[in-house]
Parts: sequence; C-alpha cells; structure tokens
Amino acid sequence: MDFAGGVIRLEPGVTKNREGREFPFAAQPPLADLLREQRERTSQLEREKGCIIVSVFHRQGRAIRSYARAWNAACMAAGVSVRLVHDLRRTAVRNLERAGVSRSVAMKLTGHKTEAVYRRYAITSAADLSEGVAKLAVLHAVPVGSPSVFPFATGTIRAQSAG
Repeated sequence: MDFAGGVIRLEPGVTKNREGREFPFAAQPPLADLLREQRERTSQLEREKGCIIVSVFHRQGRAIRSYARAWNAACMAAGVSVRLVHDLRRTAVRNLERAGVSRSVAMKLTGHKTEAVYRRYAITSAADLSEGVAKLAVLHAVPVGSPSVFPFATGTIRAQSAG
C-alpha cells in the first residue's frame, strides 16, 4: 500500500497470473478515505501493542485467515442473499464497462490477462441493450424542422444527369 503514491501495489508473483499490478485508489476518494482510516486504526494498534502490523486489514493485528463468517453476516445485515466475494469482480467489470472505461484499462484494473476471460465477466443485460439502442437513436436523431422522409436517388449518376 503506497499512500504517498495513492496506489495499491500487488508485486509480481503474488497474483494468480504471476504478474504485478497497481490500483490507483487515490482516484476514488471514498476508497482513499476508508484506507486512510484503516491505516490510522492500524497505527494506533501498533503503538498500543508495540509491534508492526503488516496487514492492511487484520483482526487485532493478526492476519485474517478466513472472512467467510464476517462476509455472510455482512450480506445478511445488508438484506441480500449470501453472495460469493468473487461476484464482486463481475460487478466491477460491469461498472467499468458502464462508466465507459476502455477495455484495456479495465482488464489491467481487474487483472484479466485475456479478452476471452474478461468477456465472461462482462455480462450484458436487456437494460444495457436498450441503453445502447437509445444512444444510437440520439446519434441518428433527425434535426427539428428537417423532413422526416428523404427521397432516395434512383438509377446511375449518368442516367440522372441525362435526363
């Protein structure tokens, strides 16, 4: 975690595809605030215990081994059925697509190495299709005052000019 640079850095070798990556959290102020608050709590606990805590999120200074119970409790408290944490990756891809983030940038942020795997996460809904058609309609909108029917030219250019 690089607070000065505003990035979360995963070093090469620790990710599934063995490649390092960075996530610029400073560009998302609520996330930056949450991480700073967590760092402050951790710093306070380090002073109280007289030790260095290497994990960003921990239980009283100890690395979290399993968060299944806490995750399930959070889902219940939010009033949603228990979901897989991995489902958030699909949500992230969907949000990046809806925000208009280029696919190459989105793939870097989510850690997808291939287009094929990325596309499996980029689910398109009926609402997405409707939104796409609506955008197309705006692009092809006829200006006010223009005729709604345009005559088509028939024949070849030679035939039209001859007669």
